[in-house]
Amino acid sequence: MLKVCKILTLLLFCTLSAQNKLPFEHLKLADVNDFFADDYGNVYLYKNDNFSFTKYDSLGNQKAKLMLTLPFRIQSVQNPLTIASFSENAQELKFFDQNLSEIQTINFRQKFGFVKIAYVEDLQQTWLLDESTKRLIQYNYRDQRVINSVSFDINFEGIMDLLVFEKQAYFLYDNRVVIYNFKSEKIAEFNLFNGRKLRRENEQIFVVSKNDIQKIEKSALKTIFATENSQIVDKNSASYFVIKENNLYLYPIKKEVEIK
Repeated sequence: MLKVCKILTLLLFCTLSAQNKLPFEHLKLADVNDFFADDYGNVYLYKNDNFSFTKYDSLGNQKAKLMLTLPFRIQSVQNPLTIASFSENAQELKFFDQNLSEIQTINFRQKFGFVKIAYVEDLQQTWLLDESTKRLIQYNYRDQRVINSVSFDINFEGIMDLLVFEKQAYFLYDNRVVIYNFKSEKIAEFNLFNGRKLRRENEQIFVVSKNDIQKIEKSALKTIFATENSQIVDKNSASYFVIKENNLYLYPIKKEVEIK
């Protein structure tokens, strides 16, 4: 009962927090499939119908646009100077600068079997989920060499996102997130609804779903933001963002308040 009360209190707090509507109505937000916000006042919209990724300032003015011929997945814009993008169809990892100009392309076709997901750890290394060999591979793309390889005897079908941190692999599915150690032993599994992506901020790992954002704790998922009937929710280090009814809303992140 106490847990339910805390969640209700948090939802009420989010509702009462200052809500700012950003001037993005002219951009046809109903067509947006993914959303990102960096910590410098820029937002990014991905549209799957034309494989476009567009950068805007906080006033809705376009700053840069990227268009590719195949679907691709942006990992994050936490470092807007080096934005990583992976295309499962092309088997390519691409990096773009703050103007969305291409910096580097790494093709995995010759070196690996079939890479399902890539998680870029830093400016030198990436983790690759190789579906053909059922292995998680740590790869230094600067030196073009494999550093580590871990066998995972699990079903790769339905995995939507991957994150690796402190020798643990986080696999996100539509309805759950599963955590394994590097011995392929399951550490934890949490149920959720409409999972979209994983996000790490320092030591904290978040699950971003269609209508809420949850923080992974040792024994549970803790809801830190939620809203009903939204198209997309997301966050950066300072704010939560909601796309709803062709509008973009910003909710500044404040300290949680609990009624005891």
